[in-house]
Amino acid sequence: MPDAAAPTVPPTPPVALAALLGRDDLGLRQIAGPRDPATVIHWAHTSEMADPYPYLLGGELLLTAGVHIPEAAGSGTYFDAYVSRIVEAGGAALGFGVAPVHDTVPRALVEACDQHGLPLLEVPPRTTFSGVARAVWQLMARARHTELRRVTEAQQSLAAAAARPDPVPSVLRQLAQRVGGRAALYAPDGGEVASAGRMPAAGAGVEVAGALAGLAAVVRPAGSGGGGSGAGPTPSSASDTVAGVHLAAYALGTGQGFVLGVAAARRDPGDHTIASVGAVLLSLLTGEHQSGTGAARSSALVRLLLGAAPEEVAALLGGGERWVVVHARPDGPAPDAVAASALGAVLGSPLVDVDGDVVRVLVPAGPAGRRELAAPAGWTCGVSAAVGPREWGVGDAQAGRALARARATRAALVRHGDQPGLAGLVPAAEAAAHARTVLAPIADNQALTETLRMWLSLHGSWDRTAVALAVHRNTVRQRVARCGALLSADLDDPDTRMNLWFALTHT
Repeated sequence: MPDAAAPTVPPTPPVALAALLGRDDLGLRQIAGPRDPATVIHWAHTSEMADPYPYLLGGELLLTAGVHIPEAAGSGTYFDAYVSRIVEAGGAALGFGVAPVHDTVPRALVEACDQHGLPLLEVPPRTTFSGVARAVWQLMARARHTELRRVTEAQQSLAAAAARPDPVPSVLRQLAQRVGGRAALYAPDGGEVASAGRMPAAGAGVEVAGALAGLAAVVRPAGSGGGGSGAGPTPSSASDTVAGVHLAAYALGTGQGFVLGVAAARRDPGDHTIASVGAVLLSLLTGEHQSGTGAARSSALVRLLLGAAPEEVAALLGGGERWVVVHARPDGPAPDAVAASALGAVLGSPLVDVDGDVVRVLVPAGPAGRRELAAPAGWTCGVSAAVGPREWGVGDAQAGRALARARATRAALVRHGDQPGLAGLVPAAEAAAHARTVLAPIADNQALTETLRMWLSLHGSWDRTAVALAVHRNTVRQRVARCGALLSADLDDPDTRMNLWFALTHT
C-alpha cells in the first residue's frame, strides 16, 4: 500500500538525471552528491527561498542562483540546514547557477550536498533556468511518447495472445515478457492455475512467491473459496514490495475468485495499465470457460460437431426460437478478438466470429421475432430477417448481402427484407419453383447471379454495385449484359426487373 507520507509526484514518466547531464546544449556538470544512474527527476522548480521546503512536492530539480545566501553563510550551519530541508522535502537534485550572484559554487554547499547525499549540478552562465526547465519537459514529453507507444504495443500483443488456441497461457507469457517479470493466475481456492516468466528475486524466490500468493488473497472476494476477510469491501487490486520486487494483484471481473498476480523487478509508469489490460482479457477468458452459459455453449458446439441439428442445440445458446444474423465491418482497421467481443456485448450476444474484415454475430431475435438493433459507432452492419435455427445459413447469406448494400449506400445499418411488398401473397413453394424456372440460364454461375441481384437492389447503379462487390464497374457492365443475353431479357424494362427481383429473392 502507498505510504501517506511519501512525496506526491505527477503521473508522467520521470526523467533520468543522467539524460539531463548528457545534454551538450545545457553544459550541466555534477560536482557533488551520489552519481547514481537510477536518479530521476519529475520536474524543475526555481526558488530563491532560504527554506524552500514548504514549496516542494518531491522529485524536483531545484534551481537557485544563491540570492538567498547570506554573506557569512560559509562559516556557519546555513548550507547544512538548507540542503537537509531540500532532502527532507524529497528534492531529487539541486542546480546552482554560476553568475551573476556568485562566481563559483560555494565550497560549503558542495560539502553539504556530499554529506546529505543530494546531487549538486553546476549551471554555467550561458544556460538559463528556463532553458533547463524546457529541457526537462522535452525529455518528459519524449519519455511519455515512448511509454504510450510501449503500452499500445503491449495492448495489441495481449489481444493477439488472447486469440490464440491456448489463450490463458499465451496472455500470461506475453504479460510476463512486457513487464519483465512473472505473471500468475490463481484459482478461487488460492492454487496457481498457470504462470509464465521468472521470479525476479535472487535467493528470495520462495519468499516473493509466497508474498504474491498472499497478496492475491487480499483481493479475492469473500466467499469465493480462498480469501477475503469479510471485514469490509474487498479491493479490486493491491500492491506491495518484497525483497526489492514489486508485486501487484488484480481481482478478475468474473466474480468467481480468479486473481492475476504480477511480480517485476521494477515498476514503470505504464506497467499498471498493461497489467490491467491483461486482467480484463483473463476475466473474459476465465468467465467464458467457468460460467454456466459458457459451459452450455461448449456443450452446443460439441453436439453440433457430433452431428446434432441446429434446432436441437439452439436452446443451449440462451436464445428463443427466432434469431438474426448480423454481419458487421469496422470503418477502421480489421477487427481483432477484443473488438469483436466488444461488438457482441453491444449487440447483446457472445456468439461472435471474426471472418477476415467482417465480424458475424448470432443474436436472439426476442419473443416478437424482431430485434431492434442499431449499428455501434464506427461499424457498418447488415442484419438478416428473423430465422429459425434450421435457417441459420440462409440468415448468414442475407446478412452478407445486407452488409454489402449498406456499404454501397453508405448506410450505417441495412436490414434484409425491411419492405416485404407483395411477395407474401404467393405461396413459398410456388415462388421458389417460379424462381428456379426464370433463373435457370444463370443459376450455375454464382458471379452472374450475385451481380444481377446487387445491381437490381441498387437500382441499376454501376458504381455502387462495383463498390459493393469490390470489382471494377466495367466488370459489372459485362456481367449484367451477359445476364440479359442468357435470360433473353430486356433489363431496361421495369416489369422485367421486377420479375427478376422477385425470382432472386426466392432462391
